[in-house]
Amino acid sequence: MIRKSQLLTICFGIFFTLSSCSSDKKNEQQAPPQAPPPLPVEIVTVQKEAVPIWLEYTGKTEATQRTEVRARVSGILEKVLFEDGDYVEKGQHLFSIEKTSYQATLDQALAVVEQDRASLKLAVTDVKRYKPLVIKDLAPQATLDQYIAKADELRARIKSDQAAVREAKLRLSYTDVLAPNPGRVGRRQVDIGNIVGYGEQTLLTTIIFDDPMYAYFNPSEEEFQVMRQHKSIDIMLANVRVPDTRGHLVKREAYKGKVDFGDNRVDRMTGTITMRAIVGNSEHDLLEGTFVYVDVFVSDKAKFTMVPPGVVMEDQQGGFLYIVDAANKAKRVNIKRGFESRFYLQVTDGLQDGDKVIISGLQKVSEGREIIGTDVTEQKSVRAVMQLQKTTATE
Repeated sequence: MIRKSQLLTICFGIFFTLSSCSSDKKNEQQAPPQAPPPLPVEIVTVQKEAVPIWLEYTGKTEATQRTEVRARVSGILEKVLFEDGDYVEKGQHLFSIEKTSYQATLDQALAVVEQDRASLKLAVTDVKRYKPLVIKDLAPQATLDQYIAKADELRARIKSDQAAVREAKLRLSYTDVLAPNPGRVGRRQVDIGNIVGYGEQTLLTTIIFDDPMYAYFNPSEEEFQVMRQHKSIDIMLANVRVPDTRGHLVKREAYKGKVDFGDNRVDRMTGTITMRAIVGNSEHDLLEGTFVYVDVFVSDKAKFTMVPPGVVMEDQQGGFLYIVDAANKAKRVNIKRGFESRFYLQVTDGLQDGDKVIISGLQKVSEGREIIGTDVTEQKSVRAVMQLQKTTATE
């Protein structure tokens, strides 16, 4: 049997063991967590400076001139004298409509003119013959007046006949359908042997003039005001780029031109303004209706604070980014946005000249974290990107 003194000794031993374990565990829980190691990031030093402003928009191309070629007279379509998609010159023969009835009408009108001219010749002869007889009272005045009236009537009739001849010639000329302007001709809408021109004028084909080409785009009212306020030239430059269906550019070189039109009203439904760029298309490879990017060059004179667009984040408080403070720790800075493009974003409030903006490792950055920053301003700053854009703008 275990004695009472031995039992007490065992109980006191278990108590002291449990107390020691609990104390060790409590000390472990109360130990302060270790700070994460300094985070290596890339930074750029921002400074308000003059940079080229390029605003980017999506748009659609439209031919500078579109003409519907229609049959102006009725008849059977006899010839098609072009291939669908050809580039045609002004006055080029495109279609032929049967001429038989129009030629007959012209011949008849010419015959009527000759007949009336012969009658007029006879009437003039009668007037000349009767005048001396009337003077000598050898013929009545009434007969002479009739011959004079007959001659005047025939002169008026000949004028009408000549108008009918011109009308007949015009209608005959419409049987040869000519290109009203140069451009790329579309597909023919009517095949040979069909009757055209009855009722409404039959659409035969369309011709578009695509050099130069229009590109319509829609900036917001705010962006439009930025253009008005900061543009350094009256006529802004524009580049048009064509992406493929995956968003990659089909043609590396942009189509170059200028902004030649801005509407005089804001669309109440969208809050945007319709504007238009006109660009050269000498190879005719920019087609009407193409989805494009339109880059508008506004100015390279005004000074702004710019950052790469990917460094700005959003939460319930609005836009913000991280800078490195004097203690080499990350500091959140709330900012206000201005205009932006795929190359840069304007910061209108929140940054000062000399602030060091963190541009990498943002998913690991948090307020107060110690930072080891590598300054890459000369390689990756907005300034470096803008220098490339400035070179492009002056080509």
